[in-house]
Amino acid sequence: MPLASYLKGALSRRRNRRRKTEVNFKRNAERPFANRVDAGRKLAIKLVAYAESPNLLVLALPRGGVPIAYEIARALQAPLDIFLVRKLGVPGNEELAMGAIASGGVRVLNPEAMGWSDLSDSIIEDVAKREQKELERREHLYRGDRPALDIQGRTVILVDDGLATGATMRAASIAIRRKNPMKIVVAVPVAPTETCESFRSEVEEVICGITPEPFIAVGACYSDFSQTSDEEVRQLLEKASRVRANDLPTVQHSGEDDG
Repeated sequence: MPLASYLKGALSRRRNRRRKTEVNFKRNAERPFANRVDAGRKLAIKLVAYAESPNLLVLALPRGGVPIAYEIARALQAPLDIFLVRKLGVPGNEELAMGAIASGGVRVLNPEAMGWSDLSDSIIEDVAKREQKELERREHLYRGDRPALDIQGRTVILVDDGLATGATMRAASIAIRRKNPMKIVVAVPVAPTETCESFRSEVEEVICGITPEPFIAVGACYSDFSQTSDEEVRQLLEKASRVRANDLPTVQHSGEDDG
């Protein structure tokens, strides 16, 4: 190959690589959220109307929903707690969910999957017991000795770091409904339009920060979508609990000087 042709081809390939690098950098720079903290702060702006709501409670789906819910709870000056959901996978085909269990002993079964799998009650019970044990382990890991906050009669903002199919969020909202809240608000930074719309008949309000078209994946909207650790969840819940304790009015005992 003549030297001139070789050099021309090499220069062209180099330019193409540079353009690709520049495009990738631009895509990263244009991602809507730097990380979950940034997403939580931006989502909190869309929820500011709830700042004056009595009995407001922010519930996070661990683990990724916790940093986002923490920022929302802080902005709205609301208490923060977690709501755990564990999928009940069909034995031998665990990706197929026959239902789910959730915090507080709530169990939700999927009638369609139950019809396909023809599982006995004893098998369902065995799977549920195993997942319940893991759910309780995680609740203790995250909360320590702090009790779960009461849901009944409260406005609940249910938060995750994004929705794809929405299966986990749907199981959580059904389980929370059984605890008789006054209102459920599903709030996520990002989701497909059709998933957001599908929740509107199931909860009182849905707040989706952005609904990109086309939707690729939740993580594609974050510059940093690294996994949230168990320790980070534990620390954020503990921090929120301390803030809440400091905000409680001091009870004055009889006989004390009222100044």
